Amino acid sequence: MASLNVGNLGDYLREQRRSAQLSLRQLAEAAGVSNPYLSQIERGLRKPSAEVLQQVAKALRISAETLYVRAGILDEQERDELETRAVILADPSINERQKQVLLQIYDSFRKENAAEQQAQQAEQQAQQQAADRPAPAQPTDTQH
Repeated sequence: MASLNVGNLGDYLREQRRSAQLSLRQLAEAAGVSNPYLSQIERGLRKPSAEVLQQVAKALRISAETLYVRAGILDEQERDELETRAVILADPSINERQKQVLLQIYDSFRKENAAEQQAQQAEQQAQQQAADRPAPAQPTDTQH
């Protein structure tokens, strides 16, 4: 299912529910939550727990992490990392040892890139600070 770019969690849930061709009542039943509660979530009147979001995501057959990001429980970068890990762990074509090795390599690349990014940001800040400093006063040549 294509994810739609909508403003908030409630709007996003409503669009996902409609694209799945489910009524509010059907989704509430499938997710194991009350119809009024789900309606309040869609209207932005309630902020659901991670557990409720997970149940709703399962009923909609979408990523719970996407809902966590929409609800402000998880940031985008964390979601991407979790989804990558989940894909690796779910791959039936590789064994458990291979999965663990892949995750270790993935972690090492992420740490290496984060360190490089921090170094680049520190260098940019130093350059900006140097550019912001006033130039030293030049001695004036006063010959009489």
